[in-house]
Amino acid sequence: MILTPYDILSDFPGWNTEFAPLWRQEQSRTASGRTTVKDFGSPLWQATWQSKTMSANALDAWRARLDLLENGAQSFVASPMSRRYPIAYPNGSWAAPFAGVCQVAAISNGRLVSLKGLLPSFQISVGDFIRIGAADLHRIAEPTVAAANGITPLFEVRPHLWSAALVNVQVSLLKPYCLMTLVPGTLATTADKSTGRGSITFQGIEAR
Repeated sequence: MILTPYDILSDFPGWNTEFAPLWRQEQSRTASGRTTVKDFGSPLWQATWQSKTMSANALDAWRARLDLLENGAQSFVASPMSRRYPIAYPNGSWAAPFAGVCQVAAISNGRLVSLKGLLPSFQISVGDFIRIGAADLHRIAEPTVAAANGITPLFEVRPHLWSAALVNVQVSLLKPYCLMTLVPGTLATTADKSTGRGSITFQGIEAR
């Protein structure tokens, strides 16, 4: 039996060409020409995936795997493929026995977080991703370095922290992810009529 949410992207033969926040805002323009925005909730992650060209057999296999998503009815594990590890530690090249997991040390103003349980002098770079709790995915907007006790200063993340982000909640720096569903109607698996070879493109949006 296959468990959900589906982890269909661990060996995806391609790349996510976009992984960005979808802002939930209302916009209006004042008489002076300034555009004002009003948030109706924290942004959700949205992404686009594009595969390389593959054989007819491989294409059919991926069509079957993506059928599991039922055009958006089922969720899947989604991570930014370029940031499965922190920038300073390609392929998880930190010192053992650290396994890429730590905890929330402190929170401030809904957008600042401090981590504990890191290696001394552990580097966190702008552009790194972290997963807080079960599936809250955040991008680092401010660099920081852990002190000798393994605790970082407070640093900025986006989107703002969700309500499940509490002190001592687990944080993962290793292949951080959120849960997404397929955007209905975006899956395309067109094949060449003479060879059967083709590629796959689809879009996902965060499911909370």
